[in-house]
Amino acid sequence: MTRSILISEAKSGLSVAAALLEDKAPANAAFLWRYLETPRVVPSIHAIWTGPEISCPIPPSHLGDEPALPPENATLHPQPGDVVLAYVPARMWGGNPDPVFDIGLFYGPGARMLFPIGWLAGSVVAQVAAEDRAALAAACGRIRQTGACEITYRRAE
Repeated sequence: MTRSILISEAKSGLSVAAALLEDKAPANAAFLWRYLETPRVVPSIHAIWTGPEISCPIPPSHLGDEPALPPENATLHPQPGDVVLAYVPARMWGGNPDPVFDIGLFYGPGARMLFPIGWLAGSVVAQVAAEDRAALAAACGRIRQTGACEITYRRAE
């Protein structure tokens, strides 16, 4: 049975499910599933560097002593519907003392994993169903126009 996560944001009408890619990204999928033991609200914003992406950096307060995430099912050019986990070790990005765990919602063509610190392969951990990608793109377009938001992630059970 494929496990899925639900992704929503009220103002934009975002409401999609994404199937975890546990066979292709087992450690990253396990991390995301553990993280969503309880529903999470994550401050989010349209990305600047990566193109058609809503960036959802997980607040350090949401995390315990999480291990580094290995690159799995890695990509430098996410496709529409990809849910990508990016991991940056502590002190790598501008000396930030906390590691960065970011959930990226990619909704259009032309995306790239290019950051101010350079290219960073992300792990495609889940995918929104093909039939829901137009709704994903429309909602993400509204988020792009209105600015920062809070996206809710939860397990589909």
